[in-house]
Amino acid sequence: MFTSVCSPGVFADTDAVKSVSVMEGDSVSLNSDLTEMMDDDQILWRFGDENTVIAEINVLADRITVYDDVPDGRFRDRLKLDHQTGSLTITNTTTEHAGDYTLEMIRNLSKSFNLTVYSRLPVPIIISNSSHCSSSSCSLVCSSVLNVSDATLSWYKGISVLSSISVCDLSISLSLPLEVEYQDKNTYSCVLNNPISNQTTHLDINTLCHTCAVSPEGHAPCCDSVEAVLRLVVTALMGVASAAAAVLLVKDVRASRG
Repeated sequence: MFTSVCSPGVFADTDAVKSVSVMEGDSVSLNSDLTEMMDDDQILWRFGDENTVIAEINVLADRITVYDDVPDGRFRDRLKLDHQTGSLTITNTTTEHAGDYTLEMIRNLSKSFNLTVYSRLPVPIIISNSSHCSSSSCSLVCSSVLNVSDATLSWYKGISVLSSISVCDLSISLSLPLEVEYQDKNTYSCVLNNPISNQTTHLDINTLCHTCAVSPEGHAPCCDSVEAVLRLVVTALMGVASAAAAVLLVKDVRASRG
């Protein structure tokens, strides 16, 4: 740790840990809050539990150095230092860059950051649950396979949340059911979100919801009674048609004999 007398009013929020969030693949800047560096300034940027030095500025020696090959090469070609303010920028972030960063200065000041990198969210999928058939309502399931943490899957009716399920710090497949009436004219959507982004799929009732779900055998169980009635009607009509044809045939024969 460097020791010196600091200049008041130049450095802000000292000794405070600042939380920073970014989407994977984006760039993020960890700001020193310096307006400019002094002629004898020297700063170090450290990362992780090991406090590994990843960047350094020595104004007196006119030297700016980034150690982007440590640790594990995760920072290679990703670190940029602002020579005027000492702020550190990480480009093309990945989840490996999440963690604790510390800025140390010769002015005996330090500034700490906790960086969270969120993976990009997949678009949730809405499907019809054909195992549940009803003459009045439609059974739906919204699902998403996640390889991200701190995400929530929710059903919305308009802007109101109907139900939701959350996952933290693990990969899991989320699914959430919903029952809607066939004639329902409300707007429904399934939303997957984390603290900085979201993905939304809107429900198209006319496309996904049908009166009866088709079974693996190729017929609709919930419609068997309707189908049976239709068969009886067709049979009866065929019988009436056959009787009428027979009557006409007899009349024709009699007319020929006469």
